Amino acid sequence: MRYAQALNDTLRSILQSDPRVIILGEDILDPYGGAFKVTRGLSSEFPDRVRTTPVSEGAITGLSAGLALAGFRPVLEIMFGDFLSLCFDQILNHIAKYERMYDGNATCPVIIRSPSGGGRGYGPTHSQSLEKHFLGIPHLRVVAASLFHAPLQSFEDFLRHDSPVLHVEHKLLYPQNLYSIERIQEEGLIVNEEVGAATIPTLSIKPVPRERCAATVVAYGYAAWLAYRSVLQLAYEDEMFVELLVPAELAPVDWEPIARSVEETGSLLTVEEGAAGWSWGTEIASGAVQRCFRDLRQAPSVLASAATIIPSSREREERMLVTQDKIVQAIRQAAA
Repeated sequence: MRYAQALNDTLRSILQSDPRVIILGEDILDPYGGAFKVTRGLSSEFPDRVRTTPVSEGAITGLSAGLALAGFRPVLEIMFGDFLSLCFDQILNHIAKYERMYDGNATCPVIIRSPSGGGRGYGPTHSQSLEKHFLGIPHLRVVAASLFHAPLQSFEDFLRHDSPVLHVEHKLLYPQNLYSIERIQEEGLIVNEEVGAATIPTLSIKPVPRERCAATVVAYGYAAWLAYRSVLQLAYEDEMFVELLVPAELAPVDWEPIARSVEETGSLLTVEEGAAGWSWGTEIASGAVQRCFRDLRQAPSVLASAATIIPSSREREERMLVTQDKIVQAIRQAAA
């Protein structure tokens, strides 16, 4: 099933099962169904609970906060991840603070969905991966969609907890098919869910048992899909074996699976599409040094996109974004 359809089914499922769920966003009503068609059909089935809004991300986020404080479970769609900057004040200074400010007597479990990332030639203001700017906000969960995590499992987890969530969905995931554990195994890989502190498991994917792997690669979102293809390529072409860890939760970090892998492989590479510098990858690298210093053969490596704006030209965009070729090269260096 394509990821966009799985996400659409997920939203329908939680609307059916939980009367507190309300979906808000710009242009999400039928027949348009949102910029990426994720909400198509839902406003016809749930006309009172799927509502279109004015074009004001700050206002929509504030409205969602009020609904959450009143006991609802708002799911807010921000049309492009670039516009999350317009929601930053509401998220940082209000939504993420209420539960601790009021000692648990008030909760604000807003779920914010946001298509992000490049690869479609949308240019500098519609192609960014801005999730790194939300990492480290206390009491905010930042979760990344991937082809290896069923969205229903994630959203059911969100509804079981009272923490606000930012759910980042790379645009290039929408037309791709989800990868079940069985499908990964059919490609000759070992896959298992790593037990850690996160309630959405980190997936471990590798061509051989961990003790035979020369490096640990940690990647999320669409970059995890590119890393997955890179792991297969290196295994088949070079007999170079690495373990890929795909976390759903970016913040708080689920350290246990990463530490267990690095202690065995002795090398770490992080991969993300966001711009290089002050990033998720640097935080993972720093944490790995603190936890696994004696096991590391070399300093951890961090692969990210160039620290510049994203061009509209598809050719130039590809040169500055993370690609499979760049991941393969970085894995070869990390596994050396």
